[in-house]
Amino acid sequence: MPSKSVVVGSAVGLHARPAAIIAEAAEGLGAAVTINGVDASSSLMIMTLGAGNGDTVEVESDDQSALDAIAALVEQDLDA
Repeated sequence: MPSKSVVVGSAVGLHARPAAIIAEAAEGLGAAVTINGVDASSSLMIMTLGAGNGDTVEVESDDQSALDAIAALVEQDLDA
């Protein structure tokens, strides 16, 4: 499965608001996407990763455009 290592850009890490934004986007893509092996369409699962600002995570998907879209969101400061 294609993957991309990305650095978490949100100041609070992948916590409530950023996780919800990522999960909503992933759900609408129509392709399975994972972050460090957990379902990216579940904000609760994303939050269980405990990924903080500056941590590196692995985004994976068989759909390259879905992978790129979620990787781009992870890199942004979504809590700004």
